[in-house]
Amino acid sequence: MSITPESVQQLLKSENFGDRIRGLNQLRQMETKMAFELIKPMVTDKNTRVRYAAVSQFDTLGQEDLVASLEILRDRLYNDPEPDVQAAAADALGGLKLTEAFDDLSKMYHQSSDWLIQFSIIATLGELGEPRGFDLLQEALTSDNNLVQTAAISSLGELGDNRAIPLLIPFANNDDWQVRYRLTQALGRLGGEQANVALEKLAQDEVEQVAQEAKNNLSN
Repeated sequence: MSITPESVQQLLKSENFGDRIRGLNQLRQMETKMAFELIKPMVTDKNTRVRYAAVSQFDTLGQEDLVASLEILRDRLYNDPEPDVQAAAADALGGLKLTEAFDDLSKMYHQSSDWLIQFSIIATLGELGEPRGFDLLQEALTSDNNLVQTAAISSLGELGDNRAIPLLIPFANNDDWQVRYRLTQALGRLGGEQANVALEKLAQDEVEQVAQEAKNNLSN
C-alpha cells in the first residue's frame, strides 16, 4: 500500500496512539514540506510517546521552516509536562543550530532540576556551536551528575575553544574510564601542545580503549 499525504493524515488523526506513531514514522518517506506541515500539530498530542516522536524529527524536518521550528521547540522546551519531550526539544534546537535559542537553553538548564533535561542541553551545546556556550559548559564540568560532566567534556571538544584545555586536563585522573575516553576525544579535537601532553599520558592508560583512543588522536 502506497504512502500518501491522505493515508498518513488518517493515521495521525487515529484515536489509537500506535497508529499515530506509525504515521509519524511514515513522514520520513514523504516530501519534506508536506511532512513538516503534518508533524506540527503532533507536538502537542495527548500521548507522551507521540509528542516525543514528533519533536525528535524536528532536527531534520525543521529545516523546512526554521522560524516556525524555533517557536515550536521553545514552547516544548518550556511547557511540555514530560522531561523526555523537553530533552528532545533541546536536542533538536542544537541539531538545527538555532543559536537564537541559546538563552532559552541556558535558562532551562538552571531552572530545571531534571538530570535528563540538563544532560540534553549540555550535550547539544557543542553541536549548536554558539561561543557563548563556553561559560555554561565550564559550569557543567562541576556538576555532581557524572553524565552531565561527561557531556560537557564532549561539547567543549566540539565547541573548539582552546580555553577549555586547562579545564579538561584534570579529568585525565578521573576514576571513570568512560570520562577519560571522552576526554581523549575532546583533546584530540582541540589539539595543540598542551592537549598533546595530556594525550601522551592517556596513551599509557590502564584501560585499552582509552589508551588506543589517545594514540589515535595523537596520530591525527
